[in-house]
Amino acid sequence: MHLLGCETISLSYPNRTILDELTIGVDAGDRIGIVGRNGDGKSTLVTILAGLREPDSGRVTRRRDVTTGYLHQADDFAPGASIREAVVGDAADHEWAAVPRIRDVMSGLLGDLDLEAPVAGLSGGQRRRVALAALLAGDHDVLFLDEPTNHLDVEGIAWLARHLRNRWSPGQGAVLVVTHDRWFLDEVTTQTWEVHDGLVDQYEGGYAAYVLQRLERRRLADQAEAKRQNLMRKELAWLRRGAPARTSKPKFRVDAANALIADVPPVRNTVELVGMATSRLGKDVFELTDVGVDYPGTTVLDGVDWIVGPGDRIGILGRNGAGKSTLAGLLAGDVAPTRGRVKKGKTVSVAVLDQQLRDLEPLMGEFIRDLLGRKKTEYKTAGGDLTPGQLAEKLGLGDVLANRVKDLSGGQRRRLQFLLTLLDEPNVLILDEPTNDMDTDMLAAMEDLLDTWAGTLLVISHDRYFMERVTDDQFAVRGAGVRHLPGGVDEYLTLSAEQDVAEEATRAAGGAAAGGSATEALSASRSDAAGAGAGQSTAGTGASAAGTGLSSAQRRAAQKELSALERKMGKLQRSVDDVHARMAAHDQSDFEGLASLTREQQGYESELADIEERWLELTDDLG
Repeated sequence: MHLLGCETISLSYPNRTILDELTIGVDAGDRIGIVGRNGDGKSTLVTILAGLREPDSGRVTRRRDVTTGYLHQADDFAPGASIREAVVGDAADHEWAAVPRIRDVMSGLLGDLDLEAPVAGLSGGQRRRVALAALLAGDHDVLFLDEPTNHLDVEGIAWLARHLRNRWSPGQGAVLVVTHDRWFLDEVTTQTWEVHDGLVDQYEGGYAAYVLQRLERRRLADQAEAKRQNLMRKELAWLRRGAPARTSKPKFRVDAANALIADVPPVRNTVELVGMATSRLGKDVFELTDVGVDYPGTTVLDGVDWIVGPGDRIGILGRNGAGKSTLAGLLAGDVAPTRGRVKKGKTVSVAVLDQQLRDLEPLMGEFIRDLLGRKKTEYKTAGGDLTPGQLAEKLGLGDVLANRVKDLSGGQRRRLQFLLTLLDEPNVLILDEPTNDMDTDMLAAMEDLLDTWAGTLLVISHDRYFMERVTDDQFAVRGAGVRHLPGGVDEYLTLSAEQDVAEEATRAAGGAAAGGSATEALSASRSDAAGAGAGQSTAGTGASAAGTGLSSAQRRAAQKELSALERKMGKLQRSVDDVHARMAAHDQSDFEGLASLTREQQGYESELADIEERWLELTDDLG
């Protein structure tokens, strides 16, 4: 069922075209992730579809009864409004608590906040959660989310993904999300739109499937090995080797992907990197012994024993306010321990890439080429030496070298900050939320550079994809201590869910004693949500199997047909490849022969498309 769309819309600025004669639509059940470089028109497209902006030409279509909700990057609340008023207006507790959707939103996003507190006194992250809660509490057919994960912690992002997956019944509602958070895209979206050069390319699946299809399209467009996109092949190799469950393509497609990356080495040469880091750092980097940090009225860290070695690549997880930045400050020397000892190696040189861009403030009037000219002429990496100009090109800054820093966009400033930090050649690098204002292509370029950076790396980020991609070990700041997470982010989320259940049991007991109706409603909802999150992987599988409605005999028959279809699809794909090879070798002046080969190719591709459609039906039936 068509919900909304646009027909031949165009929008231009004096020096560039943002959208050019674009026609595209959104149907019920669509879960769409929108990606593209900064400035290519992602947010512009979304605002036009949402009816918040008019195109220069063309028209936006919308079914008469469709309702939409939009999450802006900037939050706007009525002066003096409380959290409760911002989310549910003047509705009484028993009114909003009777709506399961609103209970879920209030508990998932605002469970730790006082609903009577004024919005004006909240932090940026808390205001973001209130704005998101106000949107999700509404009953909308289509949600437009512009960078919804900014300022959310890992638990908040996981809750939002789960909420969006379960918000509507299958085939109902629609979500369009602009975000750089690739894990979130994979969790929520079933389609990907790439905005570029005034156009929108559409791909099936989330971010991982988008990477696969984008690479395949480029391979078909240019067979020459030298012109392949090495960065995309490297990221695909990581996706296939490190997280094989992220794609759900037919087996012959997976085989084709594996053939593409057969000669691609692991993303990092760990042995070489550790060897180079040890030569730069020695054997000692940081050793924390019984360290504690107190602030007035609270203990942030207590009894921390932790060793960080040369070449370690560590991700630090924890809720907002848990002490992640305090821990990083201890290592950087910006925070003094209240008790205990922090031992730092003699050769350690620490650089911190933070969220504030303070290092760039004195440089706003400088030309970028002059800044790079004052750095060393060579930057050493495990993959070879690079010049500052080559590094700038890798980070998408090659065309702005003649600009002043003040003329750069927010994303370009973040990249410049990262570039200047690398050129200072620290041997310990601390990244505090480095992915803000970065598009997915630039994040991939940043990850590629970090793969060859020889030193000790510590990353604080709520971007799960980035953290899993660039770090080898994860630690959690919990209960004023530091805990190793052999199971990574999944283990952290499980521990957080268990902690939530324990805290809710305590709060529920207190709430029952006080007789607070709204507190009881929220506590029950939060306990249910925590239990659902902790058991999601097993319970969800069982529900899927039980919900197929197929008997054992029908399942066996469907699985048998599925296997046969996969074999046939593989055979047809080989036939298509064979025709391509014959066309390449054919006399290009023989138009009649080429036309015959083209018809043969189209026949194979048509048959392949029909079989793929049946394959998708069977996979849906089998769950």
